[in-house]
Amino acid sequence: QVQLVESGGGLAQPGGSLRLSCAASGFSFSDFAMSWFRQTPGKGLEWVCGIYFDGSDTEYEESVKGRFTISRDNAKATLYLHMNNLKPEDTAVYYCVQESRRIPLGTRQAMGRGTQVTVSS
Repeated sequence: QVQLVESGGGLAQPGGSLRLSCAASGFSFSDFAMSWFRQTPGKGLEWVCGIYFDGSDTEYEESVKGRFTISRDNAKATLYLHMNNLKPEDTAVYYCVQESRRIPLGTRQAMGRGTQVTVSS
């Protein structure tokens, strides 16, 4: 059974930083691309960034480029999201997502329960 468990969310001030983690189990983590999605009230699920199965390449949604960094540790089956220079518009529930292929295409084969990130002064 696939399990994706996010952690690390919380409250941050504008300009601050947070690091999210996602512990994966129940599948061969190193064989799949992984992505982070987010959702705010009134908006649909939005793809934020993705990473290739081997960590060799990453992709980002335009609004987070240069501020967010996605990474993975295949030995630990863990996905990370380092978020810097946070803005109020980054406030959302962030979801760890297993993609269906080795490259991130925005597919959602499995998704965690999410972790809340709130950016406010």
